[in-house]
Amino acid sequence: MIDTPPNPASNEPGASSIAQRSEMLRGLYYALAEEQEGRELNGRISELTAAEAKFAASQWSIIWRRFRRNRAAIIGGVIVLIYYLVALAGDFIAPFALETRFVEQAYLPPQRVHLFDEGKLKPYVYKIESGRDPVTLRKVHIQTDEKVYLKLFVRGDRYDVFGLFDSDLHLFGAEDGGLVSLLGTDRQGRDMFSRIVLGSQISLFIGLFGVALSLVFGAVLGIASGYYGGLIDEIIQRLIEVVRAFPSIPLWMALSAAVPPGWSQTKTYFAVTVILSLIGWTWLARQLRGQVLALRQSDYVMAARLAGASDARIIFKHLFPATLGQIIVVATLSLPAMIIAETSLSFLGLGLRPPITSWGVLLQESQNLQSLALYPWVFIPAIVIVIVILAFSFLGDGLRDAADPFTI
Repeated sequence: MIDTPPNPASNEPGASSIAQRSEMLRGLYYALAEEQEGRELNGRISELTAAEAKFAASQWSIIWRRFRRNRAAIIGGVIVLIYYLVALAGDFIAPFALETRFVEQAYLPPQRVHLFDEGKLKPYVYKIESGRDPVTLRKVHIQTDEKVYLKLFVRGDRYDVFGLFDSDLHLFGAEDGGLVSLLGTDRQGRDMFSRIVLGSQISLFIGLFGVALSLVFGAVLGIASGYYGGLIDEIIQRLIEVVRAFPSIPLWMALSAAVPPGWSQTKTYFAVTVILSLIGWTWLARQLRGQVLALRQSDYVMAARLAGASDARIIFKHLFPATLGQIIVVATLSLPAMIIAETSLSFLGLGLRPPITSWGVLLQESQNLQSLALYPWVFIPAIVIVIVILAFSFLGDGLRDAADPFTI
């Protein structure tokens, strides 16, 4: 019997099997290399510093990031928000209506609120008995030992809710429906806290429409002046100079006299505010003109022109968003200017007058120095005005700094 030598090819893998294994190993190596490269890339991204990461953020995220680091601006914004929320819900928050009088409690000092009674949270004030000193005949208020407890959501004077329905529900009040005056009363026995809260509705909101008109005119004319230049720029700038030449207070007096006499005081003051707001756009227009003069030569504006974009598209698509931060800042600073204007004119007797109530009217009623020395709480509206003006200023400064986040 002849032995045949073994065939080595029968015990070794074929060429096709070796190629498949090589391809599988190559793919595995590629996968491991890609996984390692991905881990290294993620490590590099996580090591980005804040200075490097800000260049990948959007404009609004950069503005918000910088704004929230400004604590004064955040506090100012919160205070402004609280003021407007209180003004919106003024009739509900105020315990009494504007015309509600407690004649016997005229010039009542602010009552101290005690929160705890016998170890329990049960707010109360001590009852006040009012009368006149038999010798000096001056009004005197004597605090008794009787406690008047405070309740939430009590029934009181009726008011109109945005013209939709009537309600008599108030945030707080006395349990027996009597007088509770947190900030004292004025010379007619009217609650100062209620009058300040209800007066904020006019002082805070009467200038909003006028400021909106002023922003629209200032933004359109300022951007157009800076973008087109030439004759259009000359005409708009000369118009701005003519408008700014008018003195404010005499113009208020003339416009107040020109309004139809049959109009109510609120309509008259609103009309004058709107007219003056149409004149007050010059400040914003000047600022936006300077910004647009620098932006119109930028690369993205030149690229839009070369791409065939129209002037309207360049203005509203590119230039307007670039100047939006400045517009917001001017709006924030224009509102306190309107509040100061209303307060000043009402204090001088050129603006609103009783029975309409605003912060300026409240200050005008407390301008008697003798009354101010004897009853200092009637000057509380001035403190309220100072707080909201400072809050607007802090908010405006924070927005101005955040709107230009690439400056140091």
